[in-house]
Amino acid sequence: MSDAYGPLARVYDLFTQDVDYDALYAYLHQIMKTVHADPASVLDLACGTGSITVRFAADGYQVIGADLSEDMLTIAMDKATAMKQPPFFIHQPMQRLRLPYSVDLCVCLLDSLNYLTIAKDVMDTFDGVYRALNRGGYFLFDVRTPSLLRSLDGQVFLDENDDAYCVWRGSFDARENLLTYAMDIFTRQGKLWRREQEQHEERAWDISWLHQSLAAAGFVDIRQFGNRSMAAPKAGEERIFWIAKKE
Repeated sequence: MSDAYGPLARVYDLFTQDVDYDALYAYLHQIMKTVHADPASVLDLACGTGSITVRFAADGYQVIGADLSEDMLTIAMDKATAMKQPPFFIHQPMQRLRLPYSVDLCVCLLDSLNYLTIAKDVMDTFDGVYRALNRGGYFLFDVRTPSLLRSLDGQVFLDENDDAYCVWRGSFDARENLLTYAMDIFTRQGKLWRREQEQHEERAWDISWLHQSLAAAGFVDIRQFGNRSMAAPKAGEERIFWIAKKE
């Protein structure tokens, strides 16, 4: 898997201002409380620009942030510069995870697992996370549902502010269960605008297959929650949150 985030990394935080990271962080703790998870160390896998990573670190957790994108990691490290106990950032793909020490909790958020488009990569990621966890540790992640990704076929979305403008177009391949979206990113350069392009792919993973793959990796007590809900997922959910335990 290549580094999908190049030009987008520089404007990612501008275009995700609608994401309430404080609410998401609080919701993660709700799920953790439900299973009585009390971690001291955390891996934020596919941490991106570190918005969740730094929140864990600010609360006193020992934190590792891992991501495939060097551009994203650079921004994440900038956010953590003034922290008393900053996270330790590593440049690694999810499916080839190797940590300097094991952790009590791994989180992987904002459909990062959908970016793995090969089944073996998902299974390798589950295996790697299992190895990286201490006994009794938890894996907490989310995925976009197949129904949501299918609904994005043919959709065009615009994001803009005074210094950046982004157009993305979605195309869903039902045979491959793959959403491809092309992005045109315009950033202000003085009086001119710079245009750059990226292409992203997300696979709609079957929910029952994900459950089976977690179990095959050794996880137990596998639970699912609806999007920002403490109840089981309903039909038509856009996102499902999962938590699974290493015995």
